[in-house]
Parts: sequence; structure tokens; C-alpha cells
Amino acid sequence: MMMLDWTRRAACLDLDPELFFPISAEGPGRSQVEQAKHVCARCPVREACLAYALDTRQAYGVWGGTDPDQRRNLALAAAHQA
Repeated sequence: MMMLDWTRRAACLDLDPELFFPISAEGPGRSQVEQAKHVCARCPVREACLAYALDTRQAYGVWGGTDPDQRRNLALAAAHQA
């Protein structure tokens, strides 16, 4: 599988992927989501990551500093503008 160019510069590249894919957004998972978003906040490819997540309809995990609910809301807003 070919790696997307932007992923090579991602702040999360060397981190445990489980941080970005908590079992739940509640309880201990909420803390994981916040930690993941903190990593994303300093990421130089945050926008590309978010665009990828939206384009490929990623239903799970933290991508580009957003959780699944936030991405659903962004997709709905974009659909209403189209």
C-alpha cells in the first residue's frame, strides 16, 4: 500500500495509533480523544488529514483534529452548501 505524501510529515507518525482510535468517546476514551486532538493541534498536515478523512468518509478515530461527530457535522454543512 502506498503511503500518502502528507502522512510522512504527520505529528502522529511515530505515536501509537490506538490513541487516535479509542474504543469509546465516553469515559477514558474521552481523555484519549482530547490527547489525540492535542497532537493534531500542532500537526503541520492537519488540513490534509482532515480533507482525507472527509473525502474517504472515515467513520472512526480522530483525523485532522476532529472526532467522528465533528466530521459528520462538517460533511452535513458542506452538503447543505452544495
